[in-house]
Amino acid sequence: MTTKRRTKLKVNKPADIRTHTINFSLNILIFLLVTVIIYLSYSIFIKLTNESVVDLSSIKKGIPSDIIQVEVMNGCGVNGVADRFTDYLRDNKVDVVKIGNFVQFDIDETMVIDRIGNKANADKVADILGVAQNNVITQINDDYFVDVTIVIGRNYFKQTPIIKE
Repeated sequence: MTTKRRTKLKVNKPADIRTHTINFSLNILIFLLVTVIIYLSYSIFIKLTNESVVDLSSIKKGIPSDIIQVEVMNGCGVNGVADRFTDYLRDNKVDVVKIGNFVQFDIDETMVIDRIGNKANADKVADILGVAQNNVITQINDDYFVDVTIVIGRNYFKQTPIIKE
């Protein structure tokens, strides 16, 4: 008769608990990483497939915005002229967000520059200032965060803000 030997496996209880805890922690970490990857993939998918939602109705119709944000740039070199234009524009409900000097001071005629493609905004500002329509131009630039740029030229004394003073 042959006897079978049974060998008992030695189970190290503290090591088994430690291994179980590490495995559980790693499983939670894997779950969190997979969740983040799914979320990022979904975000990229939505970003690539959705058209940008921009209200172009006012641009297409040529209607000026309710709030027109402008920057006033001094292109003639006369001190204080940009401040006078700014005060006049603010009195006429135009939001002046930036005042400064233009890159050069030899601009002959005041210009109104449309920055977003809605020329109606620039036309409205030009009417308020008394700028001729042939000095209203469009230069779309995504780096600017204004609707209209006003460059004050040497003919500033012919513009409405100065005449009305």
